[in-house]
Amino acid sequence: MTWTVEFDDAAAKELRKLDRQAQSDILRYFRERIATDEDPRRFGKPLSGDLAGLWRYRVRDYRMICNIEDDKLIVLVVRVSHRKDVYE
Repeated sequence: MTWTVEFDDAAAKELRKLDRQAQSDILRYFRERIATDEDPRRFGKPLSGDLAGLWRYRVRDYRMICNIEDDKLIVLVVRVSHRKDVYE
C-alpha cells in the first residue's frame, strides 16, 4: 500500500522559502518514509488543542503539519515551517 503525499498551496510556498538542503531532506523524508509505509502515523505525532486531528512530522529543525485522509490514502501537508514558528 502506498500513500500519496500532497502539499496544499500555502505549504508548497513555505517549502520553497526554505534552503535547498532542507527542501531536499523534507521531500526525501516524505518520499522514502511516509509514502512507502503501511501506516504514516507510525512516524508522526498527533496534535492536540486547536490542531487536534492533525499530525506532525519532524525533519531536522522543521515541522510539517499534515492531515491524513485514510479513505483516499493521502497525506496532505498543510504547513511547513521552522519549529519555533510552525504552531502560530
